[in-house]
Amino acid sequence: MSHFGERLSSNRHLGEDDVEWLHALMGDWQLIADLSYSDLVLWGPHTPEGYVSAEGRSYVALSQARPSTTQTIIPRDIVGDRIRADLKAVVERAWTYRVETNSSDQGQPYPSKTRVSALPLVRRDRSGQRRTIGVITMHFAVSALRSPSRMELTYRRCATEMLEMVSAGVWPDPAQEYTGYSGAPRVGDGLLRLDSEGKVTFASPNAVSALLRLGVNEALEGRSLAGIGAELQRATGVAVDESQPLMLTGRKAQRSELEAHGAAVTLRTIPLHRGLRQGEGERFAALVLCRDVTELRRREKQLMSKDATIKEIHHRVKNNLQTVAALLRMQSRRMDSAEGREGLARAMRRVQTIAVVHDSLSQGLEESVDVDELMRRQLRLAAEMAQSEKYAATQLRGSFGQLPADMVTPLALVVTEVVANSVEHGFGEGQTDLTVVMEVSRHTDAAGRERLDVEIIDDGVGLPDQDWEPGLGLQIVKTLVRGELSGSIEWMSADEGGGTKAVLRAPILG
Repeated sequence: MSHFGERLSSNRHLGEDDVEWLHALMGDWQLIADLSYSDLVLWGPHTPEGYVSAEGRSYVALSQARPSTTQTIIPRDIVGDRIRADLKAVVERAWTYRVETNSSDQGQPYPSKTRVSALPLVRRDRSGQRRTIGVITMHFAVSALRSPSRMELTYRRCATEMLEMVSAGVWPDPAQEYTGYSGAPRVGDGLLRLDSEGKVTFASPNAVSALLRLGVNEALEGRSLAGIGAELQRATGVAVDESQPLMLTGRKAQRSELEAHGAAVTLRTIPLHRGLRQGEGERFAALVLCRDVTELRRREKQLMSKDATIKEIHHRVKNNLQTVAALLRMQSRRMDSAEGREGLARAMRRVQTIAVVHDSLSQGLEESVDVDELMRRQLRLAAEMAQSEKYAATQLRGSFGQLPADMVTPLALVVTEVVANSVEHGFGEGQTDLTVVMEVSRHTDAAGRERLDVEIIDDGVGLPDQDWEPGLGLQIVKTLVRGELSGSIEWMSADEGGGTKAVLRAPILG
């Protein structure tokens, strides 16, 4: 598909609407491959000039689709290949004269009981002129040993009618149908054919089974699909979209769901029009694809319920930790010992750090967390809690980006302890302000492994000259870095003018 996209985006002879329509067609033409029991290949000129000039024109395969309803004829991926000589004449005639061309039209019957039909894709430019922007070839097998079933005949008929709309450049219409539903139905999931009044004229066995799950026990053929939908709505009392009756009568291209008796069926309607080359055309029938998504929706509800439960747990843990921090604060106010108050203040700071992380996790439950805003707040909080009369400014440079959720809590604790230590011990004699800068960068080695580097730098008095041993807080930092982050941390002098730098390196293992 990259070959397909590159050729379209760089072609000056195709407008933006043409490119958008071709992308929409490639996203939906599996439906036609399944209905026609054919392999499909989209061909375009091998050079941009070939779109307007026949001189020296050849063709290249831009995309292909294989049917899921029968055995493929083209097992090899041919996207990017130049067209074979025996196919070029068929495709060239379809491109030049804008008519459907079969392999036998050229007096060259296709070998091995296979046939090829070439269908031009014709659209109008801004001036209203019709022009060919591509050719689709359909490769299908011809069997003389059996009679096709009613379902196969209906499928092929539907494919022919859809291909007429494709050739006229009116289907698919990206502006008419929203394609964002999960569990989109395919031909093999179930197919209904409606007449112009919205009555079912054909129902595949899988479509019958899907509607049976909703409680539709009577025969489908001859019944109004909109009437069936209304009966289900009355029986269940489930509110539906006001546009659903238009969809169920085949008047509107749309996707929706029917729910009843604990089951759910996704429906997709495709109105069929004819006479498009002569004018606007008329709607004469519609296809409705249906898929039983009961189990899919049940799993989605279970996941939503689990997500809500986990969010609530994070929220309650955050509240409990804030309660603990408040109790520690109350206890510290009643202590006479300065050393005891300091110890409780540090414990309170650690508890609040974990509470902040749980608060962030309760907002969303992605496997990876964007921690920039969290760390910016934590950097400021750690400095404010550690400083007294003197002022400490903080800065965050770089970006953490997305990190695994289980990496965030130990990382936040490490940042809190290191920043607090810088503020508590960084002020020199007569120094009234201090700046703590956290610089973050990510690196990727030759094997594709990512590493996070964090440098916390202050402009304080720097490290003691000798016999320096880290206190309890920094010992906790070392334990967290080695045990929880599988990384390393070291302290060094920031520069000749003073200050301290802590360098943390940890692999990103998410």
